[in-house]
Amino acid sequence: MKIRTAAVQYYLQDIRSFEQFAAQVTHYVRNAAEYDVQFLLFPEFLTTQLMSIGDGAGKSLTIDQLPAYTEAYTDLFVTLAKEYNMYIIGGTHVTRTANGTLRNTAHLFQPDGTVITQDKIHLTPTEVTEWNMSAGDGVQVFTTPFGKMAMLTCYDIEFPEIVRMARAQGADVIFCPSCTDDQQGFYRVRYCCHARTIENQIYIVTTGTVGALRTVDFMRANVGQAAILAPNDIPFPPAGIINEGLKNNDMLVVGDLDLTLLEQVRQAGSVMTWRDRRTDLYPDWN
Repeated sequence: MKIRTAAVQYYLQDIRSFEQFAAQVTHYVRNAAEYDVQFLLFPEFLTTQLMSIGDGAGKSLTIDQLPAYTEAYTDLFVTLAKEYNMYIIGGTHVTRTANGTLRNTAHLFQPDGTVITQDKIHLTPTEVTEWNMSAGDGVQVFTTPFGKMAMLTCYDIEFPEIVRMARAQGADVIFCPSCTDDQQGFYRVRYCCHARTIENQIYIVTTGTVGALRTVDFMRANVGQAAILAPNDIPFPPAGIINEGLKNNDMLVVGDLDLTLLEQVRQAGSVMTWRDRRTDLYPDWN
């Protein structure tokens, strides 16, 4: 079975209304539909663009005001997923829990109108100290007609244990929305994505924000590049890169994931890293 995936190098720019945000999102979805994409990934902190709308007095909105857009954000992506018969990972959006804390939450919008969420599990210092966010409590592997998948956001991919947990539950593909503001942060995420494909014999689709929000603190600089990654084995490209974008450009990156080929490599590849793990020496998280 093959899955056509795409990842958006989303260009952040100041806007004045939710309608402008919706128009930009819709542009990327329509572009993906032209390539018969089945799964489309947007980056982490996609909706921080809404903070640039401002309060009417020249100041940007604050992070704790973003949950007010949750209904509009959800309605937009649910409509697009249905209209284009596409699975859309709508990046992440800041949500509020029942006890009032903020979460950085990835959303999967399915063509039948259902929505699956995954809170970010590992938070960066900025998310904790500047934005007062709380961490999620576990990884969810979801089943689609195209196989089992998971969403792990940015910093999450830097922790091998959580990816191993997703793989132990049967995940074949990890979608990793990201947002990094310097080269060092970008390469931390990118190199870890490569490592996780090798360790777990899975595909990873990742992307980040590009552009800048001039009025929004901590979103004034972005370094991003989408990539569709495979394990480093003979049937796949030598560097494990199925496709990647041009860094910091506004663009869509498309590639096919062959799940049958992936299973063949797991059974009889040059190495079988998943099969050969030494659970007698270290635990297999699940």
